[in-house]
Amino acid sequence: MNTSSNTPLGTVPADTRTDTRTDPRTGTRAAEPRARFGDLLAAEWIKFWSLRSVPWVLGLSALAIVAAGLKSALYTRDHYTPGEDDPVMMAQVALNNAFGAASADILMLVAGGLGALVITGEYATGLIRTTLAAVPDRRAVLAAKACVLAAVLSGYGVLAVGASFGISQAVLSGTGIGQSVTDPAALRYVAAAVLFGPVCALVGLGLGALIRHSAGAVVGTVVVLFFIPSLVTERYRWSADLLHALPLSAWQRLARTTMVGMRPSEYPATVTGAWTTYAVWALASVAVAAAAVHRRDH
Repeated sequence: MNTSSNTPLGTVPADTRTDTRTDPRTGTRAAEPRARFGDLLAAEWIKFWSLRSVPWVLGLSALAIVAAGLKSALYTRDHYTPGEDDPVMMAQVALNNAFGAASADILMLVAGGLGALVITGEYATGLIRTTLAAVPDRRAVLAAKACVLAAVLSGYGVLAVGASFGISQAVLSGTGIGQSVTDPAALRYVAAAVLFGPVCALVGLGLGALIRHSAGAVVGTVVVLFFIPSLVTERYRWSADLLHALPLSAWQRLARTTMVGMRPSEYPATVTGAWTTYAVWALASVAVAAAAVHRRDH
């Protein structure tokens, strides 16, 4: 019997139509394979480097950090007379030459800004909808994004801070105050500087996921990382606790290897508390970003 007259042109009869996602033997819908986390990492890695400005921003800011360290070291070398000051204090000066406040500000702003733009850029272009349609597990997508961001900024920190430390201490070696990275105090100083970048980047990622607007997220990141610490003091217990709970203050405490020459504080920060601040900000930022991406309708 000819059934073509009973079937609309261009369609397949219902009894022969097969969904490519349905098992033809059992008639049950086969589960779609979940994206492997390694694949998500690879995808986020490609998306991160797809912006042509990223290598330029990282490269130029790294050069700025090295240049700042070199300038400070040259100034110290030209104005220091060996044996003139306390060796403990001069060791701190040598470390500050390697990565001082100006270098920390550069790293903080670059890392925080990139962290914010990594997520807000996808909202601006609509790519976030495509990403989440391809991978419905939003937490996994956010985790992969955070891992790539932290890895890139960690590598960036190792290169920039390591180069600045090596060059500045080589300049100061002739004065007798150059430090070695094998020294525990110097190692802590370098580690704190290297990890400061990923922490700031993850803060930017969290604020970017909340605000979802590039300019607003970058401004919010600058306010949290840069301006709020300048408005809080250690005068009162509550304000000291707030100050010590901020990433910039945590880096400053970790970078202070000696209290010689420092004004006594009634509520001083601790090294353990500073490392804890690093960890809490990084984990909390990722958690906030994951919750924001998971709950919001895209």
